[in-house]
Amino acid sequence: MAVTDDAIEMIKQMIVDGELGPGDRLPREADLADRLGLSRNSLREAVRALSLIRVLDVRQGDGTYVTSLDPGLLMDAMGFVVDFHRDDTVLQFLEVRRILEPAATALAAQNMPTDDIEGLAALLDSLGDQPSVEDLVANDLEFHRRIAASTGNEVLCSLVESLSGRTQRARLWRGLTQESAVERTLDEHRAIQQAIAAREPEAARAWATVHIAGVENWLRLALAEPPVDGQVSE
Repeated sequence: MAVTDDAIEMIKQMIVDGELGPGDRLPREADLADRLGLSRNSLREAVRALSLIRVLDVRQGDGTYVTSLDPGLLMDAMGFVVDFHRDDTVLQFLEVRRILEPAATALAAQNMPTDDIEGLAALLDSLGDQPSVEDLVANDLEFHRRIAASTGNEVLCSLVESLSGRTQRARLWRGLTQESAVERTLDEHRAIQQAIAAREPEAARAWATVHIAGVENWLRLALAEPPVDGQVSE
C-alpha cells in the first residue's frame, strides 16, 4: 500500500505543479511508470484510486485523463462516504452543517441578488399551508442549495450541498415523528429569507444556526431513546 500511496502522491504533485491540468491526458502507462520509477501494477492501483475520487477519468480504449477538478465533482467522493453513515455519525455531519451553513447564510445576506431573494420567498410560497413531509424536505434541499450558491464560493457550495442532501433521511424522519416539525421548519425558513431580504447578515446567521441546531438536537434525543419494536433505524 505504501508504494501505491507514493504513486498517488507523485501523480497528484504533477497536477499541483501544473504539469497536468484539467482535461489533460496522462502519458502512456509504460512511459509514466518508467518516468516515476514505479511498477505498472503500482501505477494502475494509483490510477484506480484517483479515478474513484474523481481526479482521473479512465476511458476504455482511449486513455486516462485528468477530470475538470470541479469542486462539485470532487465532493462526490465525500458524498459516497456520507451515504454509508451510521446514526451516530449523522450527528457529526449535522454539526458540520451547523458550522458551515450559518456562514453561508450570512454571506447570502450580503451577496444574493434581489431577484434571487424574491425567488426564495416564491419557493417557500409554492409549498402552501400544509405540505407533505416529502414535499417539505425537497423544498428544504432547494432552499439551502440556493443560499449556498449565492455565496459565489464553489467549494463552500459543494460542501453544503453534499452534506445537506445526504442528511435527507434524518429530516424526513423528523418530519414524520416530531410534532409541529413541518410548521417549525417553514417558520424558520421564512425567518432566514426575511433576514436575507433585510440584508442583515448576523440575523441570517443566527436563524440558520437555530434551524440546523433544531434538527441536530432532535436527532440527539431521538437516538438516545430506546427503539420501538419493529422500528427500523435510519
